[in-house]
Amino acid sequence: MTDVVDTDLRGAAPSRSLEVVFAAVALAVAAGYLLLATQIPLRREAAPGQIDARFWPTVIGVAAVATAIVLLVVALTRPAPTRDDVERIQPGGVLRVVLTIVIVGAFIAVWSLGSVVLFGYRIEVFPIAAGLLMAGLMLLYGHRRWLSLVIYSAAVTAFVYVVFGMLLRIPL
Repeated sequence: MTDVVDTDLRGAAPSRSLEVVFAAVALAVAAGYLLLATQIPLRREAAPGQIDARFWPTVIGVAAVATAIVLLVVALTRPAPTRDDVERIQPGGVLRVVLTIVIVGAFIAVWSLGSVVLFGYRIEVFPIAAGLLMAGLMLLYGHRRWLSLVIYSAAVTAFVYVVFGMLLRIPL
């Protein structure tokens, strides 16, 4: 009796270069995030010893940079780990990643407008853009029920807008 291994069921091959590239990209993104976190505009400076709107984003940025540095050191000093538990790329997976990046990029571009004036009324762009972002991503990843799509997108957008825009008074 011979053992037959189906090549479609094996995990992805180990790749040291993939680990190094991932860690380097993670470090670049984390460093960019930390830089942006330190430049968050404040309506009012916090008193010494108090927390302002920059505190938690900065803590998260520092933790992300530290984690990315550890990942990079591990990727450079140790052999590439086995990836038997990682499935191979599925058909359409790369297209979904590219479309996700395009949708998020469009969201950021539209959100940067801040507000627009239509028919004499000033309209905040964030709630509309965030709702469309949620709906677009849900459609892209397979959600097809329209009622729950609309309700979930509106609920998440409202939650983010109320918590950050109204309660914490962070400009969206």
